Amino acid sequence: MALTAFAGSPAATGSSGVRRGGRIALLLLIPGIAYLLLFFLAPLISLVMTSLQSPSETVFGQYDFTFNWANYLQVVGQYSEQILRSFLYAVLATVFALLFSYPLAYFIGVTMRRWPLVQSLLLILVVAPLFISFLLRTLAWKQILSDEGFVVTTLKALSLLGPQDHITGTGIAVVFGLTYNFIPFMCLPLYTTLERLDLRVVEASRDLYATPFTTFRTVILPLSMPGIVSGTLLTFIPAAGDYVNASSQFLGGTSSTMIGNVIQSNFLVQLNYPAAAALSILLMATILVLVGFYVRRSGTEDLL
Repeated sequence: MALTAFAGSPAATGSSGVRRGGRIALLLLIPGIAYLLLFFLAPLISLVMTSLQSPSETVFGQYDFTFNWANYLQVVGQYSEQILRSFLYAVLATVFALLFSYPLAYFIGVTMRRWPLVQSLLLILVVAPLFISFLLRTLAWKQILSDEGFVVTTLKALSLLGPQDHITGTGIAVVFGLTYNFIPFMCLPLYTTLERLDLRVVEASRDLYATPFTTFRTVILPLSMPGIVSGTLLTFIPAAGDYVNASSQFLGGTSSTMIGNVIQSNFLVQLNYPAAAALSILLMATILVLVGFYVRRSGTEDLL
């Protein structure tokens, strides 16, 4: 009788409910775990194994798994220029996107709070380019920046460009294309952070006779740091692996290729799958290290 009473006690019922809830939570997690294993972990393992392959000695065009770690050293030595150029272009594009996006996000998120309809319209205009294909937007800028376009002819008329100078096919055009295409990804996180900015804090800073620059440096900028970090990550990571803007068919040229172009060439043209896989692994690992260091230095570890 006592055992029956104990089994029906609230404590026993509560522990049974916790176990049942844990099983239900596990069942709900199974689809997500299976998705990650199938579409993330399995391709990553396949990519790592491909990067360690060597050309077959018997069948031309076939590769065998031989733990060939030399592939990594080979691609670093062969494509070090493209690797460094990729990160340089990505950093420049991220900095320029931040310089353009911060005033825009502040204007939309803070200055235009008194006019919600105008604020919504401006936000739509920021997002609108994303409804157009990435390729079409880049191709349009190739036409605008071509030698026969208005920009180049105007610059030559003002003697800012020489008769034989070009914009397309240079690093300037590639950085410009990266900056333009990723501005929405920088602006939206900044807008989200600045839109929640408590203006009473800014007013208190002004009441303490702080200059506008001091108010921005000590109040607004630290409070908007989560948006800055999120925006720079959303810009830098895809920009470092981009291969569209730097392609000779769009804004780039043979002297401005990035690591994404090298991976594409090795995988689709040269059929050198181990080299392409090794470059992909190196790109991913380098980005992870740089992102981790950047986030920790910025004091926003909760974003990791």
